[in-house]
Amino acid sequence: MENTKKLRSWLDAFGLDHPLVIAGPCSAETEDQVLKIAHQLKNTDTTVLRAGIWKPRTRPGNFEGVGDLGLKWLQKAKEETGLLTTTEVANANHVDLALKHDIDILWVGARTTVSPFIVQELADALKGTDKTILIKNPINPDLALWLGAVERFYEAGLENLGVIHRGFSTYEKTRYRNNPEWQIPIDLQNRFPDLPLILDPSHIAGRRDIIFDLCQTALDLNFDGLMVETHYDPDNAWSDAKQQITPQKLDQMTVDLRIRKEEGDEIEFRNKLATMRAQIDVIDHKLLEILGNRMKISDQIGSLKKKNNVAILQTKRWNEILDKMILQGGDQKLSEEFILKMFKAVHQESINHQKNVFNE
Repeated sequence: MENTKKLRSWLDAFGLDHPLVIAGPCSAETEDQVLKIAHQLKNTDTTVLRAGIWKPRTRPGNFEGVGDLGLKWLQKAKEETGLLTTTEVANANHVDLALKHDIDILWVGARTTVSPFIVQELADALKGTDKTILIKNPINPDLALWLGAVERFYEAGLENLGVIHRGFSTYEKTRYRNNPEWQIPIDLQNRFPDLPLILDPSHIAGRRDIIFDLCQTALDLNFDGLMVETHYDPDNAWSDAKQQITPQKLDQMTVDLRIRKEEGDEIEFRNKLATMRAQIDVIDHKLLEILGNRMKISDQIGSLKKKNNVAILQTKRWNEILDKMILQGGDQKLSEEFILKMFKAVHQESINHQKNVFNE
């Protein structure tokens, strides 16, 4: 993509002195619900009202959205509050209906981003318009696939673009509904710093109690905005009840979040330093997760050795690991001294785990 600074024009046009806030219910349920939430968001930092009209669910039988009727509710909410509106589109018919109802911003969901065929269909349907398009990351952690979706819209002549980070699915159970895998949006940000980057903490968290921390991490990493699911009665929402917060909670959260400002060289230095440190914090957290998973495998190895009456220490295997890691560490510009210290500590912890298994 060339002239990427144009990609920020739609966001800069808002003239905000704070990150962009997109908020609203996971699903438009009733007209009264949409209007009530819109009016509660009207006097907050929220600029854009979101609501799912068509709701693709993982399994059939759950609430799958009210359909195009909900677009009229968004129109009415816009007229009464002045908030801009946004909803998800997943095919050309959705695009046509959203355009007819003057929806300001369209977003592409994670299930759609994974399919270049559908993304191209949406790009073709939007060709010739000046709509703002936000692309969520694909379900799987694939930066090339995410960027490929952005490029398809760009090549169709759409320059009002942005991306939404909503986390990635994983087979392993973690504290998140979808793992943040922060390094992927960081890599995207480094490659295209002018592409607006928005966090969807609701889908990453899957629960409301960690939404604030996710938002703060995003702001520390210089994200441009937040898309937060809000409902006046979250526990009784028709979809994703556990991850929605009230408009009042959102309003307080935007007050409590720390936003760094760039005002002169000294401030700029501190901002850059804070961003780099936040990136290191993300990587360190990932390292601990990886080490924890490694020790789980060590526990399984300990059980296998115990069952087969095999000694814990396997010297030949240990020497092979060290030799291999020293070579690979050199490729990463890591000293042999560091590799030896780190892997000796890891190996000792692994032995300790296996000894615990033997002593059970």
